[in-house]
Amino acid sequence: MTQSDPPGASILKIGLIVNPLAGLGGSLGLKGSDDLSESGIDIEHLDLSRSAQRAKRALAPLQGYAGQLSFACWGGGMGEGVLQSLGLPANVLGSTRNGRSTADDTKWAAQAMATAGVDIIVFVGGDGTARDLFDVLGETFPVLGIPAGVKMHSGVFAVSPEAAGELLVELVKGGLVGLAPQEVRDIDEQAFRKDIVRSRFYGEMQVPAEGRFLQHTKIGGVESAELAAADIAAWVVESMEEACTYILGPGSTTAAIMEELGLPNTLLGVDVVRDNALLLNDTNEQDLLSLLAETPGKAQIIVTAIGGQGHVFGRGNQQISPQIIRLVGVNNIKIVAAKSKISALQGRPLLLDTNDPDLDIELSGYRPVITGYQDQILYRLATMA
Repeated sequence: MTQSDPPGASILKIGLIVNPLAGLGGSLGLKGSDDLSESGIDIEHLDLSRSAQRAKRALAPLQGYAGQLSFACWGGGMGEGVLQSLGLPANVLGSTRNGRSTADDTKWAAQAMATAGVDIIVFVGGDGTARDLFDVLGETFPVLGIPAGVKMHSGVFAVSPEAAGELLVELVKGGLVGLAPQEVRDIDEQAFRKDIVRSRFYGEMQVPAEGRFLQHTKIGGVESAELAAADIAAWVVESMEEACTYILGPGSTTAAIMEELGLPNTLLGVDVVRDNALLLNDTNEQDLLSLLAETPGKAQIIVTAIGGQGHVFGRGNQQISPQIIRLVGVNNIKIVAAKSKISALQGRPLLLDTNDPDLDIELSGYRPVITGYQDQILYRLATMA
């Protein structure tokens, strides 16, 4: 069964990858499942239901939200069977090439799902599966591991299948679910069999975590907007790249970024900076087009949401037109907003009204929102058309 997303809908697009062999080595007294095929054990006669059962435990709470999400998966035991059993919509992108799933199948599936535009990849497996995903997706693509393997040393896994399900439900409901970098690690199974623990650090991946107001709170847990803006500005400026053109939309949060740079700011206008220098102040669409044409190289757009309304594009920043957005690229947009501003939306999406319906649809979906220093959440954007 396949499902296409209705235009402009706030749909959480989940990629699901199940490693059917994950965890089998544990019950057999092995130190992992990476070299299961070399153990001499007849895999064909083993119970391969462990991963599927744990996937069902995690995804069962989503059955009540079928109209607010869609799934991309790999065929058979790598995801399709689990979704069919739960009655959840499944868009099958491919299947195993040699019958039994391998690490290559995991990598092919991850690449296909990223290309298909899923918001997050949920995988069922262990450290080896996490490592395979890291090889393909790198450090910025959101993932969430449902623990099912023998070796569980990585930080990308939820503490249980049920915990993974709760996080996904919070995402669908529009809750403040943070994104945090977590380690991908793996144990050398050959050394582990000799009672030598040799853990290798592979990198970090972005993982959804329960959103809480942890920093800069006053009595009663109310966030300080000024301190939150300063934290956001510090991280954004620290992350700025050389020779990259930054187009900053209006608002107090983007004004804090300009203040951090020590540059004059137009609170209700659009400014442009590059290499810590002000290129354009209170600019318009035509000047932006001319600058982008004359200045080769990477560019980024930094915008915030209008308090109360939640508009990201189309209110007060029409200078950043659809043509500008397309020239810069929809993947080169940074959204900054304090958690208090997002929380005030009470689960409603951030809004898009660029005056280009096709672009609004292209921008819709779940995107990272920078909410503090090294702190971001995954939140949905939508058009009301």
